[in-house]
Amino acid sequence: MLSLVYAVVGHAQIEIEECVLNAFTYLNAVRQNPSAYSAKIGVDLGYVEPRPALHWNEALIKAAQAKAEDMANRNYFAHVDPEGNGMNIKIHLAGYELPKEWYESRTDNFFESLGCGTFINTGESVINMLIVDEGTPSLGHRNHLLGIDPFWADCYDIGIGHAQNPNSKFVHYWSILIAKHKY
Repeated sequence: MLSLVYAVVGHAQIEIEECVLNAFTYLNAVRQNPSAYSAKIGVDLGYVEPRPALHWNEALIKAAQAKAEDMANRNYFAHVDPEGNGMNIKIHLAGYELPKEWYESRTDNFFESLGCGTFINTGESVINMLIVDEGTPSLGHRNHLLGIDPFWADCYDIGIGHAQNPNSKFVHYWSILIAKHKY
């Protein structure tokens, strides 16, 4: 059973899953004091500079939720959907303004971190998994979520989507979009 709550986005109140709100709250807490979470997460974050809190963005929420649902319903896990569309184009089509050169290539993805798995069913579990970033030598998810690299350091908008399908391979699917409008 999904537990739904309300979040304020701009001037509107929207209904989201409680686990999505928990992911948002937890990620902002880690971003604001990364070293305090090193032991809990299991990786040294002492080198990570604190970052300002992220802000909900309705277009990013819409794009992230659509992506999570698409993966769960069509049983795939990838930044690019089966039709060859990456998240930059999907973010743009959802109404989030990006420079045209960021979505000219259908497959580009500058702003999405993905998580999935049977036991990746809470906001905290998906954030921890992506920050550990096991098996990703570039630590791209960690860098994205915590704003470590210069490109992501000034990203300020977020949308998180979660979907589950007990008949799919991974059951739980997450899309976390952290973006900005310009360079």
